[in-house]
Amino acid sequence: MTATVRAAVPAGCRPERLARLMREAVDRCRLDLTGRHVLTEAATGAYVSTAVMAAMAGGRVTAYTRATRHGTVAEVRAWTERVAAAAGVRGAVEVVEDLSPALIGTADVVTNSGHLRPLDAAFVGSLRPGAVVSLMMEAWEIGAGRVDVDLAALRRAGVPFAGTDERHPAVGVFDYLGVMAVKLLVDAGIAVLGSRVLLLCDNPFGHYVARTLRACGARVTVAASPTALTRCEPADAVVVSLTPAEVFRVTREDLATVALRMPDAVVAQFFGDVDRAAAEELGIHCWPDPPPPHGHMGVLPSDIGPEPIIRLQAGGLKVAQVLRTPEHERTDADRGFLDVL
Repeated sequence: MTATVRAAVPAGCRPERLARLMREAVDRCRLDLTGRHVLTEAATGAYVSTAVMAAMAGGRVTAYTRATRHGTVAEVRAWTERVAAAAGVRGAVEVVEDLSPALIGTADVVTNSGHLRPLDAAFVGSLRPGAVVSLMMEAWEIGAGRVDVDLAALRRAGVPFAGTDERHPAVGVFDYLGVMAVKLLVDAGIAVLGSRVLLLCDNPFGHYVARTLRACGARVTVAASPTALTRCEPADAVVVSLTPAEVFRVTREDLATVALRMPDAVVAQFFGDVDRAAAEELGIHCWPDPPPPHGHMGVLPSDIGPEPIIRLQAGGLKVAQVLRTPEHERTDADRGFLDVL
């Protein structure tokens, strides 16, 4: 009996549509992994695209999975097979449950995808000479609390690695950030249109988020620090997009200012941690509820549809292709995909 995917598949995520979006991404990035053994994850939803696109690009793909709250191993395997069939690569992805050192040692390309993490010293020690690691994110995120990749071990082992330029025209993931912020606010009960929004942002997200919020009719003020809370006009929502750190980016003191100056405002946690215990004591309403884990975003790219995930995964796989290409053979177009640490 064939296993079924646990939740109903949204109309925009049906396999036939995913197949089209993946083909467009493979073509847009000129992705070619012919003859490469790609070790990545098998996952639910749009994250199935990593393994399937690697196969569409000619790679020999091994995808590791494990049971999570998102689905069982049987469900992940069934979903992978279903999407791979729609994409014309039926049987090209081997889904496995054992991530052994021997398996790691056969890979030419490794992604730092969720199920494979952490890529610690032991993992890196199993990589074979010539293997490369693609970080499926921008390089600055490593300095924003990401501790699931041992970069020092990669450097000691001489394993090439690089981040993905998510702003590359063929990738364009940052263009979806504003839509994600709109979803976060709408889910919190803020209509955006006609709303007053204070955007606290100290990273590259700011331009993209503010642009979309304004296009949707919000009155947006942008500030790089919570100190702006003491002098800005009251807002319907305070969108927090501050680079995560070990400490809270919005503190009890900041929240006390919100309580005093704009007590009915929603504090929307897009990126960067908020002292939720203090917010509750002060009667400040925060979203999402419950809060995201430390250092994580309050809304995910996958929450708005498969497009940003597929674009990012294609870009990350392209990084691997470029890293596997000898330096003297790389074109300027190739190098544009790399976000070098």
